[in-house]
Amino acid sequence: MDTKSKKPWQDTPDVSARIVTTIGRIASVMRSGMWEFATAENLNPTQAEMLQLLQGRKQGVRLSWLASQLSISAASASDSVSALVSKGLLYKARAEDDGRATALFLTPEGAAMAARIGSALHFAEQAADALPASQQAELLTGLFKLIAQLQKTDRFPEMRACLSCRFFEPNRHPGKPAPHHCGLVDAPLSVPLLRTDCLEHQPADPAAKARNWKVFA
Repeated sequence: MDTKSKKPWQDTPDVSARIVTTIGRIASVMRSGMWEFATAENLNPTQAEMLQLLQGRKQGVRLSWLASQLSISAASASDSVSALVSKGLLYKARAEDDGRATALFLTPEGAAMAARIGSALHFAEQAADALPASQQAELLTGLFKLIAQLQKTDRFPEMRACLSCRFFEPNRHPGKPAPHHCGLVDAPLSVPLLRTDCLEHQPADPAAKARNWKVFA
């Protein structure tokens, strides 16, 4: 086709496609940082992510949950768990909620390693922190909206997010700078303070979760 007959920018992909591509590129950069850290610690990225997921989960987690969070097979998750157990970073014990089931827990060494893993992505946190506060809030809101849409596809794993917590009360203070409310601490909650991984998180029932996420749907 004669380039002169083409309309300017007509080959530009849709905005939605460019958003997905950009997120993928950012994920690749962050994955590279995790690879670098994990290799230095004699781990692979999956093992490092497992330690991160177990951080703060004092009641332990099931193997099947880890596999679903990482979108890997149970067999792959089992291999990584076995490696972490052999390294002294994880141990297996009876699940607190079901004595017939086995749960995975961090050893003290594993907890220390999990705490260090955060440094692997410090460069990305610095980049985000360099944005003006208003842009950070807008970006966080946009990401929550994207997650809300992804959850409709059943492809997004469960998070310890405010929006899936039984203590979250959406729009309790309409029109206020902090429109939402946290029942755990009994205080208003603004969008910039919404967490994606809260240690005090307690899962809400399915109806409440659906209602909460509609705030960003």
